[in-house]
This record gives sequence, C-alpha cells and structure tokens, in this order.
Amino acid sequence: MIINQLTLKNFRNHTNTEVEWGKRLNIITGSNGAGKTNLIDAIHYLCMSRSFVSTTDQYVLQFGEKELIITGKFSGSIRSNFQVTCSYSRGNGKKILINDSPLDKLSDLIGMVPVVVLSPDDKKLTSEGPSERRSFLDSFISQLSKSYLKDLIEYRRVIKQRNTLLSNQSLSQSALRTLLEPWDEQLIRLGSKITVKRAEILHRFSIFLEQGYELIAGIGHRPKLEYKAFTDEISSIESLETAYREALSNDFARERDRQLTLTGPHRDDITFYLDDMELRKFGSQGQHRLFALALKIAQRNFYEHELDDLPIFLLDDVFGDLDPHKTNVLVEMLTNQSGQTFITSANKNLFVNFVESKEDEIHYYEVDNGLVTMTTSEK
Repeated sequence: MIINQLTLKNFRNHTNTEVEWGKRLNIITGSNGAGKTNLIDAIHYLCMSRSFVSTTDQYVLQFGEKELIITGKFSGSIRSNFQVTCSYSRGNGKKILINDSPLDKLSDLIGMVPVVVLSPDDKKLTSEGPSERRSFLDSFISQLSKSYLKDLIEYRRVIKQRNTLLSNQSLSQSALRTLLEPWDEQLIRLGSKITVKRAEILHRFSIFLEQGYELIAGIGHRPKLEYKAFTDEISSIESLETAYREALSNDFARERDRQLTLTGPHRDDITFYLDDMELRKFGSQGQHRLFALALKIAQRNFYEHELDDLPIFLLDDVFGDLDPHKTNVLVEMLTNQSGQTFITSANKNLFVNFVESKEDEIHYYEVDNGLVTMTTSEK
C-alpha cells in the first residue's frame, strides 16, 4: 500500500500542507519541533483513525481552530486509487470518508491501509506495564483480522456492562449472580476467541521476531516472547471456555469487592526474553531499544507475509539511539526491502552514504515550522 499525497488542515503545526510522496523511501528532516513527526502521525491517523503521539483527538487540533482535516490519496495491489479523509471538530467529533462516502463505523478503517510505526516511545513495550503490550497486540492483530477487531470491540462493551453491575452495591449476592449470567456467557465466548487468536498469531510471529533481532543485533542473543493468559488451557476454544467459566465462578467474591472484572484477555500480558533473561526486569536501556526495533521490523515483515498488500512503515527519530554499525545495518535493510517507508531525523547526513545505488527511489523533504519543501541529499 502506498500513500501518494497527503493534505493537512489545522493538524498540529500544519495549517495548510500538501505533500506528494515517493513510492519507496521518504526521508523527512528538520530541526526539533519543526513538524516532522506530525507528518507521519497524520499518515498513521489516516490508517488507524488515531494519533500515535497523542491519546486524544483534541490535542492534534491546532490551537484556536475549530476543525482539522487530513486527506490521503492511496493506491495498492488490492484496492487501487482511493482517498481517505479524516476530520475532527470539538462539536461534531470524528468523521471518516472513503472516496467522499462516510464510514458507518470508525473501526471499518482499521486494516484498510496496514501500517507499522516505530518511535522512541516503543521502548515502553518492553520496560513498562502490561497495558502497553496489550495495546500493541490488539493493534497488531486488528490490522490482520476483522473478526478479531469485531470480537474485541464487543468484548470491551461486555466488560463495561459487567463492571457496571459489579459496582451496584444495592444488589444482593444472588441477584447479582443472576444478572451477571448472560454477560458471563458473552464474556466467556468472546474472551476465549480473543485469547486463542492472540496465542495463534504470537506463535507464528515468534520466528519473525528472531529474524528481526538477528538482522539488527547479529547472532548472540535469542529473543523470545511468551503469552501470559489467565490459564494454560488455550489449546482450544472448548478447553479455554471451561477454564474461563471456572475462573469467573472462583473470582466472584473478589470481583464484587473490587467492582471490576478480573479475569480475561483484558488482563493478559506478554513477557519478552533475551535468552532466558526477562527483559522488563533485567534489560538495559540499549537492550530495550534494540528489542523494540526488532519487534517492529518483525511486525512489518509479518504483515508482508500475511497480507495481500505491503504495509506503510513509519520510523520516527530512531537513528539517534543506534551506534554507527546498527545504523548502517538498518539503513541497508530499509533500502533493500520493498514497500513504502517514511523516516524522520534531525540529521540529514545520516543517509548520505546509501543514496548512490538507489537515488531515484529516495525522496527528501525539509520541514520548517510546518512548511514542507522537497529537497535533495547532501553529498
């Protein structure tokens, strides 16, 4: 999948910006705060209906303005020449149009344009709490499977309804059990499907993680991931549903006391290892950064293997954390892989040494206070 043109109105510091992109490598340079990240954040917004930088839409709307509009013109092997428009205003919320026709659900956008983003914040995936890893996992699989995304949305609705009942202190124990019963059955059905799908995808993904880490770090350490569900009985939907039902029964008193649903995929985690070392507990800062890089390279390569269209690859200011050798390795990989890639960096000279052989495939853009100019490499 390729984005050919991006148009921004009132998106962060881009008041009126229009950019024509190259089909392969797009290198975006400029000083810190110039608006480099905002460009690829806008591309991510068009693919996922949200920013990868900000948690809420109101923070990407330019200060003092009423509405933002992002438009992208895309082409791909399955769907050719289509346009995505995302708009947001404080009064009317968010709207998404495909070729000027509104989407019924915002979630229908997910997976239409597969995207992988790597940013400095991705070290949180291996260094911080489980919510970061669950968010990554759900975003990762949702772009691969519409059925997973549908189940996930419904599961979250059931959790919300169930928690509302658990927080109702006026209900007797027997009344609460009766009211929870239909929600429990939905929770078990949906949660089991989500858990089995996660386990299946991660099992197939693990070899891509090994390959991605070896590509960047060389042979020496073996990365590994382990899915931590509430039970080990995840070989089939049937066995998982049985374990799920038993866990809900056992947790009833605790859930009523805490007024929260305590069992299910919304509480699961992934543990990352280097050899037998648990990365979150014992990894160095350098190991966290390197693992996150390998993880996103693996995600990009997994999408290439699984999907009919190549993903768009967004790399935001990642070279500053790499030594010269690993920088050269990553640069070589990016020049040789297929698909469209966007790279932001404050240092344009990082790319001078690899433009010779594929200069016609590399496009440079300079950003200065929200203004974008197409430039050439500095040799």
